[in-house]
Amino acid sequence: MTTLIRLSRVHNLSFVLGASALAFAAPAVAQSTDASFDTFVPSADPNTDRIDYSIWDEAMKNLVVSMGPSLRQGAGRPDPGFGTRRQYGHVSRYRLEGTRLMFSFLNTEVKESFTEYRKDLEATADKIDIQALSRNEQLAYWINLHNVALIEQIANAWPVRQPREIEIGGVPLHDAKFITVEGIAMSPRDIREKIVYKHWRNPKVIYGFWQGDIGGPSIQREAFNADNVSRLLDRGARDFVNSLRGTEKAGSKLQVSKIYEEAAPYFFPDFEADLRAHLADFADEEVQGILSETNRIEASITEYDIADLAGGVREPTYQNITSDGVSTRFRIPQSMARLLAAREQKFQKIIREGRTGTVTFSNIRLPGEGEDDGEVK
Repeated sequence: MTTLIRLSRVHNLSFVLGASALAFAAPAVAQSTDASFDTFVPSADPNTDRIDYSIWDEAMKNLVVSMGPSLRQGAGRPDPGFGTRRQYGHVSRYRLEGTRLMFSFLNTEVKESFTEYRKDLEATADKIDIQALSRNEQLAYWINLHNVALIEQIANAWPVRQPREIEIGGVPLHDAKFITVEGIAMSPRDIREKIVYKHWRNPKVIYGFWQGDIGGPSIQREAFNADNVSRLLDRGARDFVNSLRGTEKAGSKLQVSKIYEEAAPYFFPDFEADLRAHLADFADEEVQGILSETNRIEASITEYDIADLAGGVREPTYQNITSDGVSTRFRIPQSMARLLAAREQKFQKIIREGRTGTVTFSNIRLPGEGEDDGEVK
């Protein structure tokens, strides 16, 4: 008998984040041997139980904004806002890549619902045997729990320029053990390294884990589930490998993101050869050329700025006073409007170049994506 676990609602997100909000169009690292995590070894005889993530799927469609595929052209530094010398918003050369979350539009009720949803995911492990699920079902669970937990904590800490500045009880966000599954306290890094990286052989699992900053993999505009997890990981891999924040050529050297260092002990023991083989699986024609034209790899690309629309700063909202004394406020700050305008210009360029099949991340299958997701092992 199949069990379907339904999770509770993320409150009022579609109302808070309605259309008006977007009116403008490696060195080796020792692997952990923590025995308490041995309980999460996937079963060799999986059952058919399923978890329903439809509520989180709805939230992602309202919360996540795609900046579209990388054009492999760094964005220039924007001008300061009108009437000020201070630079608000994003200035990163990667700011037109990946996806963004709309933290600046979240109210207290929505933030509290993230905590409720994270706790619901934790409690799910008390209702069904997570380790006995199919491998794809387990993988979707761990990725969703990891990403929900990070969104929750970053939302609570916002405004913040860089997620790595966040501490919970004096411990950095990625190492803080604020998640509890089956009575075992764990951190986001524990989920990545001690559970998923340890028990899944395919390195494309790297791209499921959103880390809150521009320099990491994109968060998808749909929740992971057993049916789509392989496809979404492939999509995330292609996006990242072919972006400037993933790979870049510097003379005869291939510069890559430092996220590959974290994953190296699990997937790239021969860092140079193994990583090149992995990148080749997802590289487009331009990046394939870079692979063939370089003779060594350096994990040096980073960008720790927050992956939101506002740059982790609450820009002053200027007021207009109408003739009847009513105060009105700009809903979209100048820096955000500027970013969205640049995004629109980029999309228009993609359309002119005939690359419309990859303009957005959505729940619609993109050209070239397989019909059969298969099992991620």
